[in-house]
Amino acid sequence: MSITPIYTAGATATGGRDGKASIHGSEVHFDLDPPREMGGGGKGSNPEQLFAAGYAACYIGAMKFATTQDTSLAKVPDDVSVDAAVGIGPRAEGGFGLSVTLKVSMPGVDKVEAQRIADAGHAICPYSNATRGNIEVTTEVI
Repeated sequence: MSITPIYTAGATATGGRDGKASIHGSEVHFDLDPPREMGGGGKGSNPEQLFAAGYAACYIGAMKFATTQDTSLAKVPDDVSVDAAVGIGPRAEGGFGLSVTLKVSMPGVDKVEAQRIADAGHAICPYSNATRGNIEVTTEVI
């Protein structure tokens, strides 16, 4: 599947998991450090944390967009939040793999309706589409 990008983000990492990273076009520069569970000091950020933050923010945007496409869905409240947990570990097939759990909170929205919105967002979110069939993603409305 190909797309015609309307925006392309960029970042540069040097030194790998225990190096540094910067985001192009911004003032964001940070140290990278593996988590303690993977032998690091856990003081800097790691790729899984960055993926979790990106996925959570993008997923909220996708849910909001979904409600503009399907007017039968309730409006996503301003205080919506998504807690994304990204796990990393060895795969039975070799190498490493990821898992994702997305916990969606929509204060003031009925849980059944919130699930409808979460499902609609999951169907169109670019992160969800990129991971579908490759990473186990669990969505939970809380």
